[in-house]
Amino acid sequence: MRIVWEQRVASSLSTAIVVCGHAVFTGADYRAATENDSWFLESYQRSPGQAEALVAQMRRGVEALKANPRALLIFSGGKTRADAGSVSEATSYWQASRALDWFGLDDDRDPLARRAFTEEHARDSLENALFGIARFAELTGKAPRNLTVVGYEFKRERFEKAHRTAVRWPEERFTYLGTPAANAERDAESAASEVAVRAAFAEDPYACGEALGAKRTGRDPFNVGHPYEGSNPDLVGLFRHCGTETFAGKLPW
Repeated sequence: MRIVWEQRVASSLSTAIVVCGHAVFTGADYRAATENDSWFLESYQRSPGQAEALVAQMRRGVEALKANPRALLIFSGGKTRADAGSVSEATSYWQASRALDWFGLDDDRDPLARRAFTEEHARDSLENALFGIARFAELTGKAPRNLTVVGYEFKRERFEKAHRTAVRWPEERFTYLGTPAANAERDAESAASEVAVRAAFAEDPYACGEALGAKRTGRDPFNVGHPYEGSNPDLVGLFRHCGTETFAGKLPW
């Protein structure tokens, strides 16, 4: 069901809840989403409890959606792994959430699938946030007033400071919902590596330089690109902005 099918519902929405994707589902049954073997995982992701950590983020997003009737849930993540096939992280998360019956939170009075969608082009965390905003605008005809991002707790500072600043999102209208990594060992490793990632974004806040830019290119193995310049003409300047200076053009928020 498409949100634009019922304009009354679309016009009432004001909050974008963006769940950041981290892996592509490659199993045979989405109901087995809590099992590591159901996902294409990079070597650094193959830790006990990894799949459960992914599902925990899906659930956190659905819980936030259930709590806010004026919210739109957007699972964000592109077709990032050639070896995983031409399936997006976003579709993987949406299908898994549906197979898990929206974590028991769905009911006839509030069919959550009506307000749950995918954003299938993001290649990194900055694009999760920015493309999530753009996808909300595609579906509702306006930018969200509030932005909530669901991701790992160890990435909180990256989103609350670096990415929020890059897109000039007002601090008072931004919420970050952090969830634990797969296990304590993985959490410690991730927190340590996150320091280097934050440093990279500090030097290249729009991820258009050599290192972060190459990472983006590598995460689009099917050369999909993104369609948001066409659907969000007021964001073209931000999409194309590069450099260390914060984008200073006009924005719809």
